[in-house]
Amino acid sequence: MDTGHSLVILAGDAVLKVNFPDEESEHDAHALDRWDGVGAARLLDRDDAVRAMLVERLRPGTQLWTVPDDEATELAAGVLEQLWVPAGEPFRQLADVAARWAEELPATSMDPRLVDEAVSFIREAGPTQRESVLMHQDFHGGNVLLSERGWLAIDPKPLVGEREFDVASLIRDRRPTTKAAMERRLDYLVDRLDLDRERTRGWAIAHALAWNGDSEMVECARLLAGR
Repeated sequence: MDTGHSLVILAGDAVLKVNFPDEESEHDAHALDRWDGVGAARLLDRDDAVRAMLVERLRPGTQLWTVPDDEATELAAGVLEQLWVPAGEPFRQLADVAARWAEELPATSMDPRLVDEAVSFIREAGPTQRESVLMHQDFHGGNVLLSERGWLAIDPKPLVGEREFDVASLIRDRRPTTKAAMERRLDYLVDRLDLDRERTRGWAIAHALAWNGDSEMVECARLLAGR
């Protein structure tokens, strides 16, 4: 199966995944290796030269999207608590990625006022990371699967930085979404995971604009910004 970003082949009790060469997938195997099956699918083997991984196949493999929204957010928070471990090399740093976003976003055709607000936040928050934990970055219900060992994450796009950033995709989950649903997820995650509310909101807006910028993502950013 060609996902557009990788080639995925089912191989019995394992999954062979070959990532296409891009920055986002560069350290997927390193992240799975660091987690060692805690909160994520277990890495069985790897060939970094061709970005190939043999990963534990999760059965039954039901996506978290099949669970009612509020329950899914609670389950997702439990997985994130396992993934957020101290990390450094070789992972990319959120501070560095954010600095690039701050340079690139003003050149886009998105709502200038929304972009200006996001860039202002990024320039303040990017260099002031409060911790250095390993983050999934693409953590949503489609990347959390049910296994015999419980709910586990797959397909990380790892970065190192503060936890507030890593709930961005989860807050915007199940698109098209609503402002009420996003605010409900934001409230729960901030309280459950002891996050700074405004930094969490700011990163969710910035990530929506910088990582994709399609119409649904921009609308999510606009609603989170109270526009």
